[in-house]
Amino acid sequence: MDRRSVLGVLALAGTRWSGAAAAQPPNVVFVLADDLGYGDIGCYGQKQIETPNIDRLAREGIRFTQAYAGATVCAPSRCCLMTGMAPTHARMRSNAAGPILSTDLTVAEVFRNAGYRTALYGKWSLGELGTSGYPTRKGFDEWFGFFSQTHAHNYYPDVLLDGDGARVLTKNLGTKPVLYATDLFTERALGFIDGAGKQPFFLHLCYTTPHANNQAGHDTGNGMQVPSDSIYHSKNWPQPEKNFAAMITGMDSAIGQLMASLARKGMDRNTLVIFASDNGPHKEGGHDANYFHSSGPLRGIKRDLYEGGIRVPFVARWPQRIQAGSTSGAVIAFWDFLATAADLTGQPRPARTDGVSFVPALTGGRQPEHAPLYWVFGEGGLKEAVRMGDWKGVRIGEDGPVELYDLGADIGEQNNVAAAHPDVVKKIDGLMKTNRPPLDQVLAGRR
Repeated sequence: MDRRSVLGVLALAGTRWSGAAAAQPPNVVFVLADDLGYGDIGCYGQKQIETPNIDRLAREGIRFTQAYAGATVCAPSRCCLMTGMAPTHARMRSNAAGPILSTDLTVAEVFRNAGYRTALYGKWSLGELGTSGYPTRKGFDEWFGFFSQTHAHNYYPDVLLDGDGARVLTKNLGTKPVLYATDLFTERALGFIDGAGKQPFFLHLCYTTPHANNQAGHDTGNGMQVPSDSIYHSKNWPQPEKNFAAMITGMDSAIGQLMASLARKGMDRNTLVIFASDNGPHKEGGHDANYFHSSGPLRGIKRDLYEGGIRVPFVARWPQRIQAGSTSGAVIAFWDFLATAADLTGQPRPARTDGVSFVPALTGGRQPEHAPLYWVFGEGGLKEAVRMGDWKGVRIGEDGPVELYDLGADIGEQNNVAAAHPDVVKKIDGLMKTNRPPLDQVLAGRR
């Protein structure tokens, strides 16, 4: 190579190094829905419920087809997402468990350690007021949301937590409340974005849509609380289903507002926006998960460890790094988010995490093959599942047989092929026994 060529190579290397050094870390917005099924939004096949803004995220970003929640119900799933721990090691394994401890590292703490401003609005399942797991004790600078899991069932609350205090919603104290929780959380999120300066931020927006209010009734549609059934009013559907669809479309409209705000601020190109659901669809509050085929091609719903209970919609948009219109079959899980946060912010991977960064999958690189995934759930008795390559094993009951499915050929888990593959069954049985926490912990719902 002659001198001119050498100088050219060095100049190019210097340009790349300078660009990398000058690059700003991305803002991160993670919107989490509650009990939204794999098939409940348009980009995953929904035909009747309109979700144009989430579908736009997928068109302008990436859609994951094999993304997994941390659990089949809310709190333990969110525990995996926030602490980077798989179900074997996660602090919480049921909705009744809690709180996480001061020693449990959270994603919010990873971002704040990297100099980010952090905010959480909506539902938090990992510690109530005064506990070690309270949001402002676990890395969030700003927090506005519900008191507890049960409190979060109410879409017209009369009081919400605001930082370390409470905010009374006087307009909701009468017989006709008017302040809708989804709108309140959107308003705070928009204010947070509008007030952002040069400091990067992590915004975690946890809507309760479309979780049911099981205390509000079923047949009238009150279990699916909305200000209006909106564009679905004239549909020949049961009222709970009109309301269910309106809840989802309302949340989608809120996401559109967030994206418009980011664009106005000139932040949208270097903001990673993620949308996902915390577990599979419910059959509560008068809603039937079969009505809109909420699980899509998958078997099962919330509280199942079949795919419909744990495989979730997961889309991401980041114009500076993600190729628009991408689809990824990479297997990722909620407990990967903590390692991903460290990767995004240039920090070392935390020593205590079960996850791997999915930044390569986001940005078109080669995603490392995931170690076998394991889930355990103790509500009503032991349930276990293992995903190993395309093999999926499910066990119901401590001494129940291992059901075996080939997800590559049978995404709906209709054909149990255990008898034809005893070697695979034996390996999955071993993984279940190795990963299974003590049974008393599983049934109690916490570590």
